[in-house]
Amino acid sequence: MPTHIRPATVDDIATIETIVHAAYSPYIERIGRKPGPMLDDYRQQVAAGRVHVLESSGRVHGFVVLIHEDEYLLLDNLAVDPGAQGLGYGRVLLEFTEQQAHQGFVRLYTNEAMTENLALYTRKGYVETHRAEENGLRRVYLQKDLTASR
Repeated sequence: MPTHIRPATVDDIATIETIVHAAYSPYIERIGRKPGPMLDDYRQQVAAGRVHVLESSGRVHGFVVLIHEDEYLLLDNLAVDPGAQGLGYGRVLLEFTEQQAHQGFVRLYTNEAMTENLALYTRKGYVETHRAEENGLRRVYLQKDLTASR
C-alpha cells in the first residue's frame, strides 16, 4: 500500500497518543515504569514542528519525532501502531529520518531493556556510543554516520 509522510497537525495528536500507548505499554513491566515516550507532551512536539506521521489509506499508522541539533539529527521517537507492524512502516519512517539528517549523523537512544530496538537499530547500521542512566531510565545511545553513504 502506498504511504505518505507529512508533518503532524493538532488533529493527529489523539492518534499519536493512542499509538504511543499501544506501542510502549508492553514495556512497562519489563522496565518497571512507563517508558520515556509515554511521558512526552505530543501537543508541544507537534507545535514545535518535530513530528511527522505516516499515513496509508487515509489512516495514520506511525510517526517519528525528529529534533535538529547543530551537529546531528536526534531521532527522539519512532513508533508504529502494533496492529500495523510488520508492514514495513518502521523501515519507511527510519529511511525518512535518514533523509532529513542534513548534518550527516542520526543519533538516538532507547532503553536497554528494549532489546528488540537495539537489535533493529544495530542491523540498520547504528553503532552504540555510550550508556547512561537519566531520569531513572537506563538508556543506550546509538549513532549512524550517513556521510560515508552520500
